[in-house]
Order: sequence, then structure tokens, then C-alpha cells
Amino acid sequence: MSKSASRARLVDIIAKRSFGRGEVTLASGRKSDFYFNLKPTMLDPEGATLLAELTYEAVKDDGLDYIGGLEMGAVPLAGALAQLSWMKGHPIAAFFVRKKPKEHGARLSVEGLPKDESLNGKRVVIVEDVTTTGGSAIKAADAVREAGGEVVLVLTMVDREEGAVETFRDAGIPFRSLFRASEFLKNS
Repeated sequence: MSKSASRARLVDIIAKRSFGRGEVTLASGRKSDFYFNLKPTMLDPEGATLLAELTYEAVKDDGLDYIGGLEMGAVPLAGALAQLSWMKGHPIAAFFVRKKPKEHGARLSVEGLPKDESLNGKRVVIVEDVTTTGGSAIKAADAVREAGGEVVLVLTMVDREEGAVETFRDAGIPFRSLFRASEFLKNS
């Protein structure tokens, strides 16, 4: 399937499985009359595959060592991309950042790395399912930087177009999205 056909099919899947109308409170605390819950798309076999393929195409030339982000939204995305990148012969390892470190065990905030590896000196993309203002991705970026990693990009599946571009510009972090909310709103 061509990139444009994959993208069009994924728009259909997101619209059917993950986009809705109705008042909601977003992670940012803002109220909205529409929402995206990408988990049903990320956990659907076709949706997961298409998201991984389009994400891989978006980052394959960025010289990345790792892809990850804040739990829970980044976990299925990072895992699917790690698997696909291995299959394509260009492995990009995955990790995730806990919202707060576990209170037992190793008490890590960055999870998924082998005990003898760290993000120190590694090129990292932060991935997110839906971005409103960018606050969640900034938390993940801060944890990566604290671990010594270089955040080279924040990539979101859907930008709600409510301030993320400005947040990342002000933070000096490149930002890209696969889709924008306006693409779904115009057809609803």
C-alpha cells in the first residue's frame, strides 16, 4: 500500500475507532467538545501496523537510537515501531517514561532499557498519541534529558492544534504530527 493510501486508510480507522464528539476534560485540564482516544486504533491490528509504518517513515532518516514517551499513550506506539524497525533492518529501541517512578524495585522513571544501557548520549524521539498543549511530551523530554539523552524530535500521531507547536518551539524541540485535529473536524 502506498504512503498516501496508508494514510487515508488510517484516517478512516481513527475516525471510526478513536474520534468522537461530546464534552470532555483533557489531560491539559481544558474542556473540549471533541476527543481522540487513540488506544482503540493503536491496539487494532491494522491500526497498529499503519501507525508503525507511518511513524517509521517519518523518523527513519533521523539517526535515532530510541523511541519512547510518557506512559500510557507512547507504549503501544513505541513497541510497534521497535518491532517494525527491526523487521526493516534499521532497529530503533523503545522505552517509556513513568508518570511517577515506581516506589519499589529499581524505582526507575525510564523503563525498558537493559540494566547495562542508558539514554546517555543517545538520540531520542518522543512519541505521543494525541498532543494538546505538549505538557505530557515535555515531561517525557525532561526525563530523557535528565538521563543524558538528546531529544531530537517530538512526534505525535494527532496534534489537537491547541498550543503544542508553540510549546515545542519555545522549548527548542522540533515537533511533527502525522495528523491534525482539523483533518477530522472538517468531516464531522
